[in-house]
Amino acid sequence: MPGIVIVGAQWGDEGKGKATDQLGDRVDYCVRYSGGNNAGHTIHVGDQKYVMHLLPSGILNPGVTPVLGNGVVIDLDVLYTELDELAERGAEVSHPLISSNAHVITEFHRTLDKVTERFLGKAKIGTTGRGVGPAYADKVNRVGIRIQDLFDESILRRKVEASLEQKNHLLVKVYNRRAIEPDEIADHLLSFVDRLRPHVADTSRVVNDALDQDKVVLFEGAQAHHLDVDHGTYPYVTSSNPIAAGACVGAGVGPTRIDRVIGIAKAYTTRVGSGPFPTELFDEDGDKLREIGAEFGATTGRPRRCGWFDALVVESAAKANGFTDVFLTKLDCLTGWDKIPVCVAYEVNGVRHDVMPYSQTDFHHATPVYEFLDGWTEDISGCRTFDELPANTQAYVKRLEELIGCRISGIGVGPGREQSILVHDLL
Repeated sequence: MPGIVIVGAQWGDEGKGKATDQLGDRVDYCVRYSGGNNAGHTIHVGDQKYVMHLLPSGILNPGVTPVLGNGVVIDLDVLYTELDELAERGAEVSHPLISSNAHVITEFHRTLDKVTERFLGKAKIGTTGRGVGPAYADKVNRVGIRIQDLFDESILRRKVEASLEQKNHLLVKVYNRRAIEPDEIADHLLSFVDRLRPHVADTSRVVNDALDQDKVVLFEGAQAHHLDVDHGTYPYVTSSNPIAAGACVGAGVGPTRIDRVIGIAKAYTTRVGSGPFPTELFDEDGDKLREIGAEFGATTGRPRRCGWFDALVVESAAKANGFTDVFLTKLDCLTGWDKIPVCVAYEVNGVRHDVMPYSQTDFHHATPVYEFLDGWTEDISGCRTFDELPANTQAYVKRLEELIGCRISGIGVGPGREQSILVHDLL
């Protein structure tokens, strides 16, 4: 049985939660392997809307064991707020597993994230201010606090003190902020110990044992390929590796355990925060896409930047991640346009690029070359098979397949759990 990775093919917010949820009743484990609560998954079940920032989307399926892997950075306040809110709404949430090696986001990480971003001024990255970047920085600098540290109070207090010894100098002398008391941080973290203990495990072994037992394991990445710290549009990226290969590191499994890689792409393109975006729209079409698609961040509420589908961006992700399938979301949002532009190349200083340029400078100056496809006016939200789609809609999907070099196996035609078309089985 397969190990399946779900990866965003653009700059995040593609609808990975919907795609993950679609597979949920056929999946035994849903493993989040990167990022923190700087991500947001929105899932519609009937008339209910669920927004999760840290928990894997599969938590809404009672038969699925949700896992937060070692590659995730965890804000315990957010974790238990989400769990409590879901429980209040009647969801069964007593079963998540948390890696003992996952790192913890503290109040001083959140503070540093916010003051650093303000200090950068016009050069700001566009972070969510959730402390994710500083927590990953501590991890790489080997001064991070891990989940397992909370179960040894003396170690925890020593780590907090050592970490704040340097950070307090920075806060006070550079950013003119008050120093943070180590005991405040340690005491707050220790308050979670009793609730946390039953959920902590060697999740790498749990997941590998599940695969050995022919269980279906879904690895869910946060953000997307082009926000990857190594492969994205650096420096306007996240602080982790949401690419498919990141699942191996962030969940503790070998590459031979991955059987399918499903890329999630919107039928158009959005981006939050700073950074280059060749097909971005600044006109009525951009406003219309934002309104129809409800393009506001699930975590921050920030309006998303909107633009037409960029085939070079998705093709690049498909190549680097080894997509076996693509799930195309929000196709219904394109209903009503007479012609729909699709970016098929860039022009940079008079030179045509048919693939995404490796140079950030070239990408920043890229002008999209568009191919105009016929639009449709029919309501497609009730379609449940590919053949039910209007001819022009089918042609749009088929042309995208040609441009990105990967088959489109699933299509989202509305926000509801049931509003999907499966062209090919994803399992």
